[in-house]
Amino acid sequence: MTSHRSPLGLARTDLAGPPQWALVGESTLATLTSDHIATRELEALPLDPQELEVLVDHVMNALQVYGGTLATTPSRAEWLYVQHVPVRRLVAHVVRKLTALSAWEPFTKAPGPLELAPHEGLVGLRKSSSREYRAYTVTWSGIAYLLGAAALYNPFRTAQLRNLKSVRVDSTVPSPPPSGLPCTDVVALSWSSRHAATLLPVLEDLARGGRSSLLIDLATDPAERWDTPADERIRLVTPPPGLFGLSGAVERLQLRDDEHVVQVGEHTVRLSRLVRLLAVLLETSGGCTQPSWRSVIRLEIWLNGVLAASRPHTLLVSNDTSPIGALAVHLANRRGVNTVHVQHGAWTAESVAWPALHSRDIVVMGKRDAALAEAWTRHPDAEVHVLGQPRFDTLVGLDREAQRRYLENLLAAGRRRGPARIAVWACQPFGPDRLKAQADLLLDGLWKVSGDWGLVIAPHPAQSVDIFTSLLERDGRPFVAVADPHVGARGCLAGADALASAYSTCGIEAALVSVPVLELGSPRDHTLGLSDHGLARRCGTADDVAAALVALRGTRPPADRDALDAVCRWRGDSATQVARLITRRADGHVTHSHHAHHDPRGTDSGLSQGEGVPAR
Repeated sequence: MTSHRSPLGLARTDLAGPPQWALVGESTLATLTSDHIATRELEALPLDPQELEVLVDHVMNALQVYGGTLATTPSRAEWLYVQHVPVRRLVAHVVRKLTALSAWEPFTKAPGPLELAPHEGLVGLRKSSSREYRAYTVTWSGIAYLLGAAALYNPFRTAQLRNLKSVRVDSTVPSPPPSGLPCTDVVALSWSSRHAATLLPVLEDLARGGRSSLLIDLATDPAERWDTPADERIRLVTPPPGLFGLSGAVERLQLRDDEHVVQVGEHTVRLSRLVRLLAVLLETSGGCTQPSWRSVIRLEIWLNGVLAASRPHTLLVSNDTSPIGALAVHLANRRGVNTVHVQHGAWTAESVAWPALHSRDIVVMGKRDAALAEAWTRHPDAEVHVLGQPRFDTLVGLDREAQRRYLENLLAAGRRRGPARIAVWACQPFGPDRLKAQADLLLDGLWKVSGDWGLVIAPHPAQSVDIFTSLLERDGRPFVAVADPHVGARGCLAGADALASAYSTCGIEAALVSVPVLELGSPRDHTLGLSDHGLARRCGTADDVAAALVALRGTRPPADRDALDAVCRWRGDSATQVARLITRRADGHVTHSHHAHHDPRGTDSGLSQGEGVPAR
C-alpha cells in the first residue's frame, strides 16, 4: 500500500517572541504572510557534495564513538560495521535535509524549533525504480524529532513502510544443513546476477584445474538468482528458507534521550534519537540487500557452519561492504580463510556508499581503480591486483549481427520498418525524477538529429520495467522500445550504433568493443568518467546529444590502448588470472610479483599480466 499523505511545507508560526517553525500542508502556504517554503523546493536547493560528504563522515564517526558497540553479533561484529552501508545512506539523507534547511535564508536568519506534522511517520521510503532495494529516508517530521521536537503521536514508520510485506524466498535449489557439506577449496557468495556473472567464470577456471567450490546464492529477488552450474565441481546451495524474512525490535538500540549530541552545521542532533531512527532499518526485513538485524544473526550462524564444514582456503566475493559481504569477510578473517574481492562494477570516489574494502586480495578492473582500492583498503596485509573483469572475457566472441537483429526486431514491432540507426540506453536504478530527466535529454537529442534514429531502453538488472511505460507514450519519433530485462544492455550493446549511460558499467564494455559512448549528465553530475580518458563524449544537454550523434557520421580513430587499460585491462583471460591468484595464494606463493604474460591470439601485449601491489 502506498501512502497518499499531502505534501508539506515549512512555515514560520510565531506572532511575537522567539522564532518558531512548523510543518504544515503545502496547500495552506498560499494563505500565509509569514516566511514559508514547500519542502520539495527546500530539497531542490543546490548543495555542495563535498561539504555533505564531510558532514556524513562527521556524523558516522560520532555514532561510532557514541554507540558503535551497542549491538554485536555472536562473533563480535558491530552493528555499525555490518550495517554501515544502509545506515550511512540514511544518515546522508538526514545531513542533506539539515544542510538544505541551513541554505534557506529565512531560517538561517531566524533559526528556531521545528514542530512536527501531526501523525506523520519519522522514517519512510523515497520513490525508486529498483525492484527490491528500498530507498529509505527520514521524513521532515523525523528531522524535527532529531532536533528535539516531541513526537508523542508520530509513529516511527510511515504507513507505506508499516504495510510492507516481509520478504519471502521460494527456491528449487537445495539448502542442506552446513554439517552435510563436503570440504571444498573455495566458497563464493552471490546475491545478484552481476556477482554470479563475475565470479562463475573464475570458479569454472578453478574447476578445470581440479579445484572444487561452493557457490552460495543469497539472492532474494528471483531475477537475481543463478542456475545450477554445469560443472559438478561447482556446487550451488542456498540458505534456509525464511532467513531474510525476519523482522523485530533490536532492544539495545531503543535508547532513552540523553545529553549526547552531534553538530551538523548550525543544527544540534540528538544521537540517541538518531540511533532510534536508524534502528528502524535494522528491525525491518529488507531482503538480502538490507537484511534485518535478526536476519544478520541467523545468517552469521549459518555461514559459520558452512565455513566450519567446508573448510575452504578462500572466500570469494564481489562486494565486501554491504551487510552480507562485510559479515562474510569478518567471519572468514576470524577463521584464517583468505578473502578475495573481485570488482564487479565501476567505481568512482563520488559514487560509493562507503569507501572501504575489507578483503585481503582486491582484484580491480583498471589502473584508475587500483588507486581507489589502495586508498580504501582496511585489511592490514591487503594487496591490489589489476586483472580486469572476468565478466568481460566473453566480449571477444560477441555476435554483433545477432545483437543487431535483436535491436531491429524490437524497434520494428508493429511497423513496416524500423529506424536505420539505433542507440541503446543502459539505465541505472535511479529515482523516477532523475530517470525522466535523462530520458528527456536523450530523446530530445535524438529528435533533433536529422536522420532515422531509434532508442532501445535497456533496464538495469535490479530495475523494474514499469518505470519506462510513460516513455513509450510519445508521438512515435524517435522510435522507442524496451529490451527484455534478461537481455539488458550487455546482451545488445554490440549491435548498437551508440550506447548512452550516466553510470552503467556497460559503458566500459561498449568502449572495449568500439561502440561509441555518450555519457549523460551535467557538469555537476557524477558519471563513469570515460570522457576524461577520451573514451566517451559528455552530454549535458539535448544539443550535446545531437552533436555527438552527428559526429558519428565521420571516421573515428581507434581508442587509445593506454586509455582503455586505465579503465579496464582486457585480454580475455581475467578469469584465469583471478583463479591463478587464488591458487598461488593457497599454495603459499608470493602474489605481488608480476605473473607470466600469455595474451590470447589476436590481442596485443600492452600491459603486464597480473599487476599486484601491496596496498600498504
